[in-house]
Amino acid sequence: MLTLTRSSLKDTAGWQKTGTALPQFDIELMKANTAEAPEWIHFGAGNIFRGFIAPLQQKLLEQNLAKTGIIAADTFDGEIIEKIYKPFDNLALLVTMCADGSLEKSVIASAAEAYQATPQNQAHWARLKAIFASSSLKMVSFTITEKGYALRGMNGEILPVVQKDFAEGPSAPVHAMSIITALMLERFNAGAKPISLVSMDNCSQNGEKLQSAVLETAEIWLKNGFVPKEFVSYLKDTSKVAFPWTMIDKITPRPAKNVQEQLEKDGISNIAPITTSKGTFIAPFVNAEKPQYLVIEDTFPAGRPAFENLKDSGVFLTDRASVSKSERMKVTACLNPLHTALAVYGCILGYTSIAEEMKNPLLVSLIKQIGYKEGLPVVEDPGILSPKAFIDEVINGRLVNPNIPDTPQRIATDTSQKIPVRFGETIKSYIQQGKDLATLKGIPLAIAGWLRYLLAVDSKGRSFEPSSDPMLKEIQEKLKNVKLGDRTTVNGVLEPILANETLFGTDLTKTPLAAKITAIFEDLVADASAVETVLQKYL
Repeated sequence: MLTLTRSSLKDTAGWQKTGTALPQFDIELMKANTAEAPEWIHFGAGNIFRGFIAPLQQKLLEQNLAKTGIIAADTFDGEIIEKIYKPFDNLALLVTMCADGSLEKSVIASAAEAYQATPQNQAHWARLKAIFASSSLKMVSFTITEKGYALRGMNGEILPVVQKDFAEGPSAPVHAMSIITALMLERFNAGAKPISLVSMDNCSQNGEKLQSAVLETAEIWLKNGFVPKEFVSYLKDTSKVAFPWTMIDKITPRPAKNVQEQLEKDGISNIAPITTSKGTFIAPFVNAEKPQYLVIEDTFPAGRPAFENLKDSGVFLTDRASVSKSERMKVTACLNPLHTALAVYGCILGYTSIAEEMKNPLLVSLIKQIGYKEGLPVVEDPGILSPKAFIDEVINGRLVNPNIPDTPQRIATDTSQKIPVRFGETIKSYIQQGKDLATLKGIPLAIAGWLRYLLAVDSKGRSFEPSSDPMLKEIQEKLKNVKLGDRTTVNGVLEPILANETLFGTDLTKTPLAAKITAIFEDLVADASAVETVLQKYL
């Protein structure tokens, strides 16, 4: 049996029989080079790192365009390091799930070292401090999710863990941003060498979020007497410390059972997923879609990997404005709004697979309306990516992929937080550009569909559990008197919701959209089974 270990990689014939591509570089030499002169450390050791970022460096290593690997660290779930990295010699098995049903497999070996990013693990913490003090270090990257940068909760108040870090200083930080700021203090004390801190998380203006959190932490520590003012000046000096913006796009869903079964059938053992005590569901393998994009603001005062040689891998080097346009293109027009529309209607109609939803011509018509007819006319072309080509790939290649085990239930999570960007930005663009809001059909259907989804009854009259959302209870309370089968119960109910500018980016009651959304919602609640009839009517 094959195992995901360096010793097992010597059985090249065995791996070849499974159709798995092996690393084409000297792993031991890469590890030695990294130990001596580290160049890249990444925080967030989960699937997007193992399935996208690490393979990029592997390609550079295989082309002899890099000598070192990436050092992986995790601020949130140290069990990943202990249970997914160490037992498998920091290797990952990437399984690319192609739209034709085939699987492409490759062993990723570019993670040279892996550490728990916490002072509680003294050995790991000492190594991390040494890495940050190293003059060879060029960049620090992150995939820690948008929540990892947040110093405040939903109520706007500083989180308790952050308050504690503010009060106790850089000696034993707990929050991710406190940890990074403390490690940057090590770099400052070692000569204030240049560096780039690169957020690769899927959130708007990610570089600015990272920069703001680090600077606020440093300034509070300065105020509390933990750091010198020169440290804050160092962090603010863009010739020394850069915070490039990026746009990232690749689906790396939870480990799929069918992929695990196929790997085991191929003779690869010890590959089953685990669930950590913090609830992370992760496996030695990563299953992912093939399309991927990483648009990077080319601002690296200490130098960077040879990303310009990775264009065939979806990597684009550009300026900040183009990154911002690419991100806006994706989240307001070409992907995210389509996902949300499919999510809410998929849950109501009882689907558990996005790919299965794409077999429903009404749902396909809905997302084409939202993307092509409503989003594209007002989204700005970033130049490096074609919005039309992007949405073509999304609809014709990505969403229809039966291999991707993505569910409407997962995508429906936190919908209230997504609507202001995914639909609100297009609505605001119509207003700003003087376009007729009355021509919109898909976006009102999506918003009305979300409100119908919050009633938590599917199209067959069965109750279901809505996905988690910070505003779930609040909005459900406003909808509590709406009864399926009685459209008159809608009277006066939606106005307070549709007037919420935080939720929609604008007060919809001051636009023609409020009346349209209300009419659609009334039709949707007229009968539990009316969903597809309503889609047919308005499309």
